[in-house]
Amino acid sequence: MTIQVDIVTPERMLFSDEVDMVTLPGADGQMGVMAGHAPLLSTLDIGEIMLHRGNEVEYLAVAGGVVEVRPDKVSVLADVAEYADEIDIERAEAALERAKASMADNIPAERRPVMAAALRRSHLRLKVAQHRRRRRERPSFEEG
Repeated sequence: MTIQVDIVTPERMLFSDEVDMVTLPGADGQMGVMAGHAPLLSTLDIGEIMLHRGNEVEYLAVAGGVVEVRPDKVSVLADVAEYADEIDIERAEAALERAKASMADNIPAERRPVMAAALRRSHLRLKVAQHRRRRRERPSFEEG
């Protein structure tokens, strides 16, 4: 049994299709949702959205938003979200280094939460992008 998942950002409809299960970074931790799930409304944290179809998993990075779960549909309104394939690994690594350097500087206490969130987003983007890299490096049974 599948469940409809719609993921929308302020810029575009990112995903709209049926999946076997979706895993989301809820405010209180990771949550897995399948067809028939109890209704739920939650904020989203910085983390991965995993779209499960059979043995395949598609990864997206998300940085905040809200999710509404109904027994037959999951609607995600994301502040920022992107597919693993859209993440430029070199740029993500550079952003991570900048965020680390900023945290190492003697920044005012009121700026620390903003910088910590930037560091978490940078780590997340690299983690999601590396899923794509690992998938490409996996040997195929069809290869000689």
